[in-house]
Amino acid sequence: MTEPHQLTTPQCRRIAYHFTEGQGPCVVFLGGFKSDMAGTKAVYLQDWAKATGRSFLRLDYSGHGVSSGEFLDGAIGDWFEDALAVINAVTSGPLVLVGSSMGGWISLLVAKAIPERIAGLVGIAAAPDFTEDSMWASATEAQRAELMDKGQIALPSEYSDAPYIITRRLIEEGRNRLVLRDALRLNFPTRLLQGTDDIDVPPSVALRLLDHAQGADIRLTLVKGADHRFSTPACLALITDAVADVLKANI
Repeated sequence: MTEPHQLTTPQCRRIAYHFTEGQGPCVVFLGGFKSDMAGTKAVYLQDWAKATGRSFLRLDYSGHGVSSGEFLDGAIGDWFEDALAVINAVTSGPLVLVGSSMGGWISLLVAKAIPERIAGLVGIAAAPDFTEDSMWASATEAQRAELMDKGQIALPSEYSDAPYIITRRLIEEGRNRLVLRDALRLNFPTRLLQGTDDIDVPPSVALRLLDHAQGADIRLTLVKGADHRFSTPACLALITDAVADVLKANI
């Protein structure tokens, strides 16, 4: 594996990324909370892009993977700024955004920031507004008080013995980035993929996004038995099928 490139953002964060030259629109993969660009879906999409001659970008947000910074210092706005900075510096022309979990939220923020460049969007268990509607909403009064008083709380993780540490800044800054409270216009082909056995981002989130978003070409595919990882061979094939479908709509 080649070493990643590095970009210093206007906020002085050093962001690592891999860019594959090819035909446009460029496919941009945006990963999830505490994930990185070496994950199964990101690498699979890069291999697909190379095989099909497609321009492709994947990156690590600050505090993730091999980018600079500490994870606990970050928030949704920081990671959105990181993604937008790399996209603007490295790519040109139309984009197809592929957002996994939190990356689905980041994708929607990018689409709102540069709508003229978005040719399509694929959400994989997209989790818009999860800091407010999942983390904060599910916290007990005692946990909320501890978060406000001490600046962080520990929540159990399904994927590690170590808990998730949730910071006060993550919650409060996230309130400035919510996308499901106001009109959300997706005026480009949008494909949402969702597993029915996802306990981290349940199907109700995908249905809410589908209902809330406005656009002429928005489709949701529910995959019976798929979990949040959405990384089985069948699920990976669905992801590239969705990307290909969006690209086909731009021909």
